[in-house]
Amino acid sequence: MGSERILIIEDDQEIQEMLKYSLAQENWNLILAETGEKGLDLLRKEEIDCIILDIMLPGMDGFKILKKIRDDERFKKLPVIMCTACGEEADIVRGLEMGADDYVVKPYSPKVLAARIHVSLRRKKSNTENKIVLRHGTLSLDVERHTAFLGDTPLDLFATEFAILTQFMSNPDIVFTRQKIIKAIRGEDYPVTDRSVDVQILSLRKKLKHFGEMIETIRGVGYRFKTQGE
Repeated sequence: MGSERILIIEDDQEIQEMLKYSLAQENWNLILAETGEKGLDLLRKEEIDCIILDIMLPGMDGFKILKKIRDDERFKKLPVIMCTACGEEADIVRGLEMGADDYVVKPYSPKVLAARIHVSLRRKKSNTENKIVLRHGTLSLDVERHTAFLGDTPLDLFATEFAILTQFMSNPDIVFTRQKIIKAIRGEDYPVTDRSVDVQILSLRKKLKHFGEMIETIRGVGYRFKTQGE
C-alpha cells in the first residue's frame, strides 16, 4: 500500500490542511474537493480507491452525494467513509443504510481515520484477490468479482452487506455476536451500535428474499446463517 488515491470531499480548509499533514506519512495520493459536485466530477475523471465524505457540504449534502455514488454501477463497491459532526445514531444508521462502509464522528483522531482507511483498502484488495465462490442452493457469492446471485438474478448488495453475507456463508451455522460480525469484516476496535448492525441485517434479509429466513436471530446473542435442520 502507499500509492492509493484517496478522495477527500470536505469544505473546511482547516480540516483539509490537517488531513494533508497528518496523512502525509501514509504516502497516499490525496485528492481534495470542497463541494460534493466537484468531488463527483473528480470521481468520474480519476481512479479513486477510497472516499472520505463530509455530510455538511455547500450545495448537495453528503447523503445526496453518497446516493449518487452508490447509484452508479462503477462505484457501487468503492469504499466510502463518512466523516461528520452529525453523530446522532439516526444519522449513523442513515449513512450505513445508504451504503457507507464506515462512519467517523468529528472531532476524530487522524490516526483513527488512517486506520479506518487502511481497513477499507485491505478489504477492497482482499475482495479482488480472493477467488472463492460460495454457494448454498441457488444463492451464490463470487468473492473475486464481488457479485451475488439468486439463481440468475444479481443481488444489489452494498459492500458491508456483501461482507456480512460472505462471513455468514463462509461459516454456516456459527453464531456471531454483533461485535464479532464487525470484527470479522472491519478489524478490531471498530465503534458501532447494536442498532447499526441490526439495520444491515434487516436490509440483507429483505434482499435475500426467502434465503433471508436463514439469517437467524439468536436472542440475546447475535446471528447465524442456519443451514442445518432444513
